[in-house]
Amino acid sequence: MTTRETATDARKEPGPISQILSSIRSRLIVAAVLAALGSMLTLVPLAGIAHIAKLALGDTLSSELQGDIGWTVLFSVISMFAGLALISAGELLAHLADNQLTRSLRLNAAQRLAKVPLGWFTGQASGEVKQAMQDDIATLHSLTAHFYTSIGRAVGAIAISVLYLFVMDWRMAIVALLPFPGFFLFLRNAMKASSANMQGFVEKLGRLNSATVEFVSGIPVVKAFGSNGQAHGGYSKAVDGFADAFLNFARPLVARMAHAHAMIAPVTVLGVVLIFGALFSYLDWIAPVDILPFALVAPGICAPLLLLHTLLHDLGGATGAAQRVQALLKTPVLESLTPDQQQTPTNQEVRVENVSYAYGEGHQALNNISFTLEPGTVTAIVGSSGSGKSTIARLLLRFFDPSAGRITLGGVDLRQIESTELYRRIGFVLQEVRLIHASVRENIALGRPSASQQEIEDAARAANIHDRILSLPRGYDSVVGEDAQLSGGDRQRVSIARAVLLDPPILVLDEATAAADASNEVAIQDALSRFAQDRTLLVIAHRLDTIMHADRILVLEDGAIAEQGNHASLLSTQGRYARLWTLGGYDNSSKDTSC
Repeated sequence: MTTRETATDARKEPGPISQILSSIRSRLIVAAVLAALGSMLTLVPLAGIAHIAKLALGDTLSSELQGDIGWTVLFSVISMFAGLALISAGELLAHLADNQLTRSLRLNAAQRLAKVPLGWFTGQASGEVKQAMQDDIATLHSLTAHFYTSIGRAVGAIAISVLYLFVMDWRMAIVALLPFPGFFLFLRNAMKASSANMQGFVEKLGRLNSATVEFVSGIPVVKAFGSNGQAHGGYSKAVDGFADAFLNFARPLVARMAHAHAMIAPVTVLGVVLIFGALFSYLDWIAPVDILPFALVAPGICAPLLLLHTLLHDLGGATGAAQRVQALLKTPVLESLTPDQQQTPTNQEVRVENVSYAYGEGHQALNNISFTLEPGTVTAIVGSSGSGKSTIARLLLRFFDPSAGRITLGGVDLRQIESTELYRRIGFVLQEVRLIHASVRENIALGRPSASQQEIEDAARAANIHDRILSLPRGYDSVVGEDAQLSGGDRQRVSIARAVLLDPPILVLDEATAAADASNEVAIQDALSRFAQDRTLLVIAHRLDTIMHADRILVLEDGAIAEQGNHASLLSTQGRYARLWTLGGYDNSSKDTSC
């Protein structure tokens, strides 16, 4: 394909807003047209007033003239109410279309996120997802529900006003509209002046945001080590820098925008109309009474023109929102399986066969890893931070798929196992616990909503969390984040109860006690020991004394298996595991949350 053809295709591709609104575009256009027609009709009374004034000042009021005035008043009133009805119909149509779009976007986003690899969430800031699903869709609500009808009203009012003025007298129409080109000239100069300092403004704003986060998140350290002056100094410097950048950005913009708005202030337009009207009347080009339509209508163009400018300026924010929502809706998902493609494992053996995985470009987390989790055995993985331990756990749970190689369960590739079936067979307790905003009962029964209260309580007892739940204000009905304020260890035991209730034959434990204090750690270890009996275990830990009885220990280094064997055999080889054991049984991996 040639460069010209590529450029042509790019021009043909609709913009983000056009793509988002494709399903309701026709209704929004109809709504805008109705609003425009309604706006035109609501301005008819102004023409009626001018017509009545001309009749009243032109001749003595006769019965025929009185009838003409009556019909003019009646027509004006009917036009006004008809215009209001059309505007209301346009607004209703736009809001109904917006309701359909908003509902569709939220459902599509939720359905999309339900299909994305679970690992996507670990690399995605929750604030970004929230912005796209909530804030950006709210921005699009303003676009669909109000933007098009507002544009219609503004364009309709401007168009009918300009047309009316030219019908009345083309010479007066031209001079009455003279201030408006001046507005656009000042506006262009304002944009040029502000764009010169835009880069510095954006940089200082970014620095202020970073300094604010650093200052707030570092308050405990600042208080503990008494470096208030330095911390406040950095934040104050960022505030001062942003203030200077804002002044440089705003000063030329404000001055020119003030001039631009002064050009089309109603009093300015009215002054121009009266001055030229008096001149034209002196030259006998028009009668004095013919100035009235221009004095009534021309100043009224100012408000819709300013509204039009504001709406088009806000369109940039809507474009960014549409781009982020589209990006969310295009998030790569795991391939859906048809009933013919789905396979059921024949046993519980897990094989990791020549698996490699890379995060993005250039970050090879795993390189040609192979091992087997035999049913009923305990396999532990140790290694330094960044060696790939947690990556193996997440691949086994199909948070994402291997870049190369495959992982099988009972002889079936994980990619051929339906998600519900996979998580029925593989349970997990991870370092990062996620509880939803719901009751403790619902959190435990998340994987089995049909579980009975007795089954939920039995799972909680097995996880050593039953008594703690009963101490909450409403027991199992207490809502997490409201009247159920749980510590890190409590939350971990709730996640263990969730796994116990599922009763999976295979269990993945990734730093399960990392967030617990000493007392909670004992309770968690006791719960895990009882729960892990007769199950296949994959354990990731940085305290080697917790896995010294494992059937097999894999020592990872730089994404590859450096050593493997049981505790005794690894000590006898005097390799990396032995050195870690000698140093105190820690592998310095407690911060390994990304790999």
